[in-house]
Formats: sequence, C-alpha cells, structure tokens
Amino acid sequence: MSQPIARAHRRHALRAALASAFACFGTAQAQTVNPAEALELPTVEVIGTTLLPGLGTPIQDVPANVQIITSDKLERQHHNSVAEHLETNANSVTVNAAQGNPYQPDVNFRGFTASPLLGVPQGLSVFQDGVRINEPFGDTVNWDLLPQSAIASMQLIPGSNPAYGLNTLGGALAVYTKSGSAYPGGSVQLSGGSFGRKAVEFEKGGKSGNLDYFLTGNFADDHGWADHNPSRIQQFFGKVGYQTADTDFDVSLTAADNRLQGTQALPASFSDNIRQAYTYPDRNDNKLMFLSAKGSHFLNDQVLLGGNVYYRHYRNNSFASNVNDHADDGGPQAFNDASSIDQDSAGLGLQLTLLGDIAGRKNQFVIGGSADLGNARYTQNSQPAAFTADRGTEALGDFASITNARTGSRYYGLFATNTLSLTPQWALTLSGRYNVAKIHIRDRSGEAPELNGDHSFSRFSPAVGVNWNPSKALTAYATYNEGMRAPTAIELTCADPTAPCKLPNSFLSDPPLNKVIARTIELGARGKGNDGFAWSAAIYRTELDDDIAFVSSGGVSSNAGYFQNVGKTRRQGLELSAGRKFGPLGITAHYSFIDATYQTSFAESSPSNSSADTNGEIQVNSGNRIPGIPQHSFKLRLDYDITPQWEAGANIVAVSGIHARGDENNADSRGKLPGYAVINLDTRYTVKKGWDVFARVSNLFNRQYANFGVLGQNVFTGPGRSFDPDNPLAEQFRGYGVPRAVWVGTRYSWM
Repeated sequence: MSQPIARAHRRHALRAALASAFACFGTAQAQTVNPAEALELPTVEVIGTTLLPGLGTPIQDVPANVQIITSDKLERQHHNSVAEHLETNANSVTVNAAQGNPYQPDVNFRGFTASPLLGVPQGLSVFQDGVRINEPFGDTVNWDLLPQSAIASMQLIPGSNPAYGLNTLGGALAVYTKSGSAYPGGSVQLSGGSFGRKAVEFEKGGKSGNLDYFLTGNFADDHGWADHNPSRIQQFFGKVGYQTADTDFDVSLTAADNRLQGTQALPASFSDNIRQAYTYPDRNDNKLMFLSAKGSHFLNDQVLLGGNVYYRHYRNNSFASNVNDHADDGGPQAFNDASSIDQDSAGLGLQLTLLGDIAGRKNQFVIGGSADLGNARYTQNSQPAAFTADRGTEALGDFASITNARTGSRYYGLFATNTLSLTPQWALTLSGRYNVAKIHIRDRSGEAPELNGDHSFSRFSPAVGVNWNPSKALTAYATYNEGMRAPTAIELTCADPTAPCKLPNSFLSDPPLNKVIARTIELGARGKGNDGFAWSAAIYRTELDDDIAFVSSGGVSSNAGYFQNVGKTRRQGLELSAGRKFGPLGITAHYSFIDATYQTSFAESSPSNSSADTNGEIQVNSGNRIPGIPQHSFKLRLDYDITPQWEAGANIVAVSGIHARGDENNADSRGKLPGYAVINLDTRYTVKKGWDVFARVSNLFNRQYANFGVLGQNVFTGPGRSFDPDNPLAEQFRGYGVPRAVWVGTRYSWM
C-alpha cells in the first residue's frame, strides 16, 4: 500500500473513532461526521471544555456535573423562552421576576445570576457558538435576544472553570446553534392563547455538497399577563456552512427587534390584585445585529486549528417611571427616566488542539487566546412628572440630561488545557487562563470630568480535575478551579452608599471596587444502566473573595442602591438527579440544596428593614443568608406516550422561600417570601406525518406566588392607593410569577 493511501486510511479511521466517541447520531452518520462538528448535532455526548471550535471532551472525562439540553427537549415542551425551559428542567436553576416581563427574568444557577438588569451582579457566563454574549456594558444577559428555535443544544457547566474566561464565577451556559446538514427540512408553527398571545415560527435547513444552510425566525406578540406589560418579539437566525472531512466553517447572523414592557414589584399590601402596576410605563426596546464566523481545520491527523471572529451591535432604549425620593420636600411626584445604550463589540480567538500520546497514554492538549473589545455610549435623561389616578406618569416639563458617558472594555485571555488518560480508567485534566481586563470611562457632557478614569484587573486562574471510569456505566470525579470577575463600568460608577443610583444607573464618581475571585471544589458521580436508568450526584462549595453586591437603599425608589465589595461569600450545596423510562412513561427528577451565605460581617444602609438603627443601617453577620436564593428546589418531569401519535407531559416545580433584598441580615420582621409549587402540562398529537397539534398549560392551579422580593417604601398609601409622600409605609415589595395560561398551536414539517 502506498504512503498516501496508508495516510488516508489512518485519517479515515481517526475520523470514525472520534465521531463515534463524540456524537451518538446514528451509525451511518457517525462515519461521515467531522468530529469538530459534534456540538451541532441533535444528540450530544461531547462537552465543549473550551469556547473556541475544537473537538470537545467526551463527557466521561469531564470533571463536572454537566447538564445537556437538546433541541428535541426544547421542541417537545413548547416553552415560550429559553429561560422558562431552564427554570422547569435544569437542576439548581431558579428564576425571579425582577423585570416584570417573562422574556427578561433573572436566571440563577447555584446562587449565581445571569440577568438583564443592570443592578444585579453577574456571576454566570453565557455563550452562543463560542462567543460570550454577556453585554460588555454591565455584563448583563438579554434572554430575549436568544432565538430558541435556533438552538441545537445547551450545556450548563458548573464551577469557576477558567477556560470560560471572565465572569465565570458559578458556571457557564454554552449554546450551540443548528446547522443545515444536521437539521434538514423545514417547518412552520402557529400558536396562540392566553393574554392575547399570537406567535409564528419557521425554520428551514438544507445541504448541497459541502455547503449547508439553516434559517429560522420567530414573531410573538401578546398583551401581557399584567396591566401595562405587553411584549413584541422579533428574532431571526441564519447560518451558512462549509464542511469536509478536514474543515468546518460557519458564518451566522442573529438579529432581533424586541419591545418589552414590565411591571415593577408590588408592595405586599397590593396582593389583592397582582395584575396592577405600581407605576407605569416601564419599557425596554432591544435591538441586535450579531455577525459571527467560526471555523476549524485539521492540519494533519493530530493537529486541529480553530478560531472565531465576531461583531455585535446592541442598542437599548428604556423608559422608566420612578417615584421621586424627595417629593415630600416639594419636588415633583415622579420622574420619567429615559436612557439609551448604544454598544459595539468585536472579538476574535484562536486555538490549537494537539492529539497524541505521552508515555503511551492518550493526550489532548489545547492552547489558545482571545480578545473581546467593547465600546458603549450611555445617556440618561430625566423629566419631572406627576401621577395619574391609576399611578401612570404625566410629564410636567422637558427632559434634562443626567448622564452622557462613553465606556470601553478590553478583555484579553491566554489559556491552555490538557487531558491525559493516566490509565484506561483514570483521566487527569489541568488547565489555566491568564485574564486581563481594562475598563475606561469618559464623560461626554463636559460637565462631569470626575467620571474619567481607567481601571485594570488581571489574574492567572488554575484548574485541576480527575475522573475515574471503572466501567462504561459509572464515572466519578473531583475538581478544583478558580475564576475571576472584573467590576463593570456600571459598578465602578455606582459604589457610594451616600449617593445611591437609580437603575439604569446614573454615573457618579465613586470609590473603586476590587475584582472578585472565585474558588470552587466539587465531588461527584454519574452513571447509566442497561435499563435506561441514569443518575448523577454532586456536592460543591464556591467561595468568593471581595464579592460585589447591589445594596438596595430602601427608599421610595425600590430600584435605587449602590454596589460594594462585601468581603467573602459562600455557595455550597448538593445536586441529585435521576431518570428512567418505564415503557411509555419517562420520569426525571432533580433536587438541589443551596446554602448561600455571607462570610464577612459588614454594615449596609437599609432603612426599610424593621431592624435598622436610627441611621437606617443594618449589621450583616457571617452566616446570614444571601437574599433571592432558595435553599431547596425540586423538579419532576413526566413524559407519557399515550399512543404512538399522542404524547403528554407534566412539569412540577417546587421552590423554598427566599429573603428579600434589603434583608441581608435576615432580621426583617416581615420574614421570607413564602415558597411555592407549580404544575405545568403539555401535550402533542400527530395528525399525520409532518403535521402536529400541541397545547401547553402553565401554572395549572393558578397559584399566586412571588419569586422576587425587595424592601422599600410604599408611597401610595392615600385613599384608593393614591400618592401620599408624607405617609410612606415600609413594605416588602414582591415580583409575581405568571398566573394560569393556556396556549395551543400547530406545526407542519417537511423534509
């Protein structure tokens, strides 16, 4: 046999071996799939342990309690958003309604948050095809910009893994989008129901030779479940790809134009009608144009070069009605605050994957670097206003400029990771990343030069993990990793307790903040039986140094406060999951225990807390629980195939009570927000091949529950809940979950 033919045979054997190890996508397709494409497939057994295009790591060699959600699970349950699916199906995930709009919740995982709200310190990283989509301005995550119909799979990776870069304190959510070769054919879906909801979704994918394409779009419009909170969602995703046995290259475009109106948290005394607005209007207009390209190429059988490049333009215009903190001194009753964020970000990354043997043991070494550059122009204007009888605002004058600033962020990283098979049963993973974050702020009004500043943060973060695989049915692991988060421009300019900021924030000249350092240790195991039984268990502890918290000022504006380093905090807990199929019945259960506490004592301003002293301060002690994080959550998913054409499912979600923000000392007399349990149902019936009808019921028993709380002053204490600034009442404000809702729809698919 000639040398070229021998090399070709060896390369073909390598492709087949990697494909079968990395993707369970059918025997026929396993032989033709480029292993660098494995993360785009409908069934995934590979974890993207680095962000850039590469081979990933077989799940049995990943030292973490990784959760994988595939497109078939998303499509079967017909949730309205990605966040809603995570809330009902992912372990250790809860949400809260801080924004008052179902498309823009806070998503919490293991006590860390990915939120669209500028006032929430972020602790999770979110990626779309390897690009970090936490916005450079504030590290926020806009869940409404992520089209659910474009998702091939999601991987929820816990811990402070440095391979995922900045802000990965408690975990990372990696989203991989569909390709035309893996999702050929098309579909059109129509649905509607409660709250005047109307929705249309389409997708189309195909392949011709080495080229493929995938397109999807979503349009949804509804009146909202509460007064004054309608939503309009317009999303588009398109991808064009080129694949051979050696090369995988994709260019994608994500676009969105959404209008979301929210309802502020309500005082507990308003609980007789949770559909009313405390004040209104409150509106966010989000627009996105996100262009990215990623590719990988085998230089030879053992060397894979991968990289990506992207450009992202995001614009937010918001309008908020806010109570004036000083109305009792003769000022206007309210202010209308209008702000805008005009942001451009771009970045690139490059990595090299080397396969080979060390002392006869299989080894995979990855080295790479990335740069993410962002610039944002932020403006805020304020207008005096008065309240109408139903607490809407009417303008009393013109808008005046409050803030006009430009910010820039420069994030650079160098990383390496190595996985070595010590024996056929043991694997060792070592990794590390050196991060540099540079943030600059410039006043553009000419009236606030004290804003001008440059801030720099850097650190090397290591990780080590070991896996033991005594059989194909069992994996045990232990890991230790570290991560870093740099303060954002928002936090750096809103850190003075004597001058709390409104959200979106007014920029001030404030004390500097320190970077946050996370250290995580995790022990766990997972397994699969021949009878389809699958299980996992993990215990973990994440400790943070110089954690940053948003401290509510507790005044009549419940969205006012400041950021501060609060010393050490800790999240530790237990995760248990199990699932099995019993003939036509499938059962999956998740239980999570999270103990989230402050470990350093500090004083903070919280005048609405009943235990506050005469200066409005409370003393937070080591061991006090962090607000907003439930200790216990339990999730049960039931799937039942009634007939070959008819399937039904149910989700049960039970969550324990939480402390409200402003009750960091856990001593407020109003106590915790109570826990709750809700049941959701879904069903799908195949009329004939390619034509399905479906229905979904959320909150079946119409349970009234709150998943967000903050202490504040209610100034609508006059007759008929009219404005009375002279007699404010300290209360627990609550953000409520969606009441019972029913949606029905139909989907037509073709190949």
